[in-house]
Amino acid sequence: MRIPSSFVFLRPGTRAFIREARRTPGYGFHDWLHGYVYARWPYLYIGIAVGEHWLAKAALRLWRAVRPTPKAAANPPPPTPRPIGAGTIGDTYHGKVVTLAAATRLVSVQQDIALTDLEHVIPYPTARDIVLRHPDHIAVLECPCRASRPNPCLPLDVCLIVGEPFASFVLEHHPRRARAISAAEAAEILAAEHARGHVHHAFFKDAMLGRFYAICNCCACCCGAMQAHRSGIPMLNTSGYTARIEPDRCAACGACAEGCQFGAITVDGHAHVDEAACMGCGVCVSRCPQSALSLVRDPRKAVPLELDALMQAAATVEARS
Repeated sequence: MRIPSSFVFLRPGTRAFIREARRTPGYGFHDWLHGYVYARWPYLYIGIAVGEHWLAKAALRLWRAVRPTPKAAANPPPPTPRPIGAGTIGDTYHGKVVTLAAATRLVSVQQDIALTDLEHVIPYPTARDIVLRHPDHIAVLECPCRASRPNPCLPLDVCLIVGEPFASFVLEHHPRRARAISAAEAAEILAAEHARGHVHHAFFKDAMLGRFYAICNCCACCCGAMQAHRSGIPMLNTSGYTARIEPDRCAACGACAEGCQFGAITVDGHAHVDEAACMGCGVCVSRCPQSALSLVRDPRKAVPLELDALMQAAATVEARS
C-alpha cells in the first residue's frame, strides 16, 4: 500500500509523519491510518479502550442486552496471563518499565539514535525499535488514561512524547492539552511523578512506526495498560530488575507495600517481595525509610532499557562485523 507523499492541506506535523512512514520498512497505509487516528484522537481512542467513554459503555450495554453475561462465580479464579505472541493487543502496543534513571536518560538524548530489533529488551513480535529523530523535541501531553477517568490522579500533564515526527504532531493537534518542553523540564516531571509513587513506562506501538515514542508516568488506578496487565494481557514488560529486601533492616512499616503499584509486596514480620509479580520499577526502594530495599538485576527477565548500555552493545557488534 502506498502512503501519499504530501498534501498541501495537511499540517506540517502530519506531512512529517507521512514522510517518516514512507521510509519505515513494512509500514503500510493501514498502519499509518491507525497511527493517525490514535495520535489525532487519543482521548477518544483510550477512553473507549479503557471502557470509560460513553461509546464503550453503550456498546457494552447493548452487548449485555443481546447476550446476557453468565452469573459470576463466588470465588472466580485469577486471570491467566496470556503468553507473548498469543495474538493479544499486548503484542502491538506495550510498555517497558524503566527506572527513573533510565527514563531521565531517554529524555536527555542529544543525538539521533537507531536501535532496531531489540527483542532481548522488548520481547514482543512487533514495535520494539528505538529510533530517535530530533530527540530534543519533547512535548508533554495531558494523560489520556487519567483524562478518561471520573476522578483522575493529578496532575494530568505527565505523558512525555519524545522525538519526531511524534512531538510536532501532538503539539499541532492538541494545542490546549500539550506544550513543548525542554529536556530539563521533562526530567523534572519524571522526578515529580516518581516522588508521587508512579511508574515510568517507555511505550511502543506498531502503528506509531513500530517504535518508542512516549514515556508515560502511570498509576494503577488510572493507567489502561496496567489495567490490562492485571487482566492477564501482557502489555507491560519488566525493567529487568527485581526488588530485594534485607530482612534485618526492615522495620515492617508497610510503606513499600502501600506504594507498590503492582501489588508485589506483602508484610508479615518483614516485607516479602513476590519476584514474579515485581516489575522492577523502584518505587518501593524510594519509599523505604530504612533503606532495606534495592533493585538487583534479574537474569530471568528481559534486558533493561538502558540507552547507554544498548548503544555500547550495538557499537561493539558493528565493530566486530
